[in-house]
Amino acid sequence: MPVTDPATAEPLCEVADAGPEEGAAALTAAAVAQRDWARTSARQRSDILMRAHRLLLAEVERLSLVMTLEMGKPLAEARGEVAYAAEFLRWFAEEAVRLDGGYLPAPTGGSRFLVARQPVGPSLLITPWNFPMAMGARKIGPALAAGCTCVVKPAEQTPLSMLALADVLRRAGVPAGVVNVVTASDPGAVVAPMIADGRARKLSFTGSTAVGKLLLEQCARTVLRTSMELGGNAPFLVFDDADLEAAVAGAMLAKMRNIGQACTAANRFMVQRGIAAEFAARLTERMAALPMGRGTEPGVVVGPLIDAAAVAKVTALVADARARGAVALTGGEPLAGPGNFYPATVLTGVPADARICHTEIFGPVAALSIFDTEDEAINRANDTPYGLVSYLYTENLRRGLRVSEALDSGMVGLNEGVVSDPAAPFGGVKESGLGREGGLVGIDEFLETKYIRVAL
Repeated sequence: MPVTDPATAEPLCEVADAGPEEGAAALTAAAVAQRDWARTSARQRSDILMRAHRLLLAEVERLSLVMTLEMGKPLAEARGEVAYAAEFLRWFAEEAVRLDGGYLPAPTGGSRFLVARQPVGPSLLITPWNFPMAMGARKIGPALAAGCTCVVKPAEQTPLSMLALADVLRRAGVPAGVVNVVTASDPGAVVAPMIADGRARKLSFTGSTAVGKLLLEQCARTVLRTSMELGGNAPFLVFDDADLEAAVAGAMLAKMRNIGQACTAANRFMVQRGIAAEFAARLTERMAALPMGRGTEPGVVVGPLIDAAAVAKVTALVADARARGAVALTGGEPLAGPGNFYPATVLTGVPADARICHTEIFGPVAALSIFDTEDEAINRANDTPYGLVSYLYTENLRRGLRVSEALDSGMVGLNEGVVSDPAAPFGGVKESGLGREGGLVGIDEFLETKYIRVAL
């Protein structure tokens, strides 16, 4: 199957297009390798992950170029993602040797309770195209650290980054069969039989809520353990006592990371009336000045969107908002080809019934509206089936904590425009997902708890 450069819409190369047979072969390899891999010492697994961490950092330039060519993000961001991926491997290398258990006397006496944590078993890992290496490392790292083998199905748009990561892991010492990558143009046809097979015991998915729901239905049939990192509709609240310059800087980070193609991207900007005009003016100035072009060009900040369908979606959302009264302060129209480019855009006066307020944009568009009271801001922020991340800016600590606790989201950026960190638990509530990745709890998703009662 072809891999396409989104900046030119031209093919870069071709990779294998797997079908159900190849998926089954990959699962067989993982199942066969599971017992031996689970028996390796925690220190061995840790050392392998640490070697992979060092290899990623040593090959940043090569890996970044691969990512930029297949996904479109500017090289500077691609370098940052490679480093981010490496940090997940280091974090879980350190966690591998810290798995705990328990020992306690039975309350009734006469026996002892032993509690052990063991690898859940072969795991299916499905990764997205927007962070094609970091999301792989965020899943593979804890799986390997816990003693699980895995089958990885990368997004069809960006298989090269995952293949490169798998090669790094191989060179770091991961045995054959422990990490298996299946590239496929029809992922459903490959994944569904693996879920139904029964040998896989875990599925970790990052992607859209719609696909996540379908996978959950399939996993229910074999009671497959799942973790889901799904869509978002992140609110970005700016109160009138905020440090305005810090709020604009945070807005740029929260909106424009990965050209807005992130589940954590700020989707709905709500600004208190007293500072709304000034915030819009400053944000527009910053957005309008962003250089756009192919990600390999020096200084480019706004690269192409992933494909023509992404451009069409953003175009339709902006057109709908403008038809309902929103005004474009900069941008607002797609660029002519070649490539899948859409300019950084600021919309003001976006009404609550605009589709852009209820749909994950996944593009470089900031949709601004005004609020008057704290309660109004909280109610509007929570008026969504999603709950991945929220952002708020205020210099009032009491308000910051009060609003943070009231927001229905798994993560909150309080005077912060970026929340992602390998050392922190990443995940959402409501229709934004199940479980957490990263942090102290990230490895728990790949461990089962076993209780052993010992008679004295």
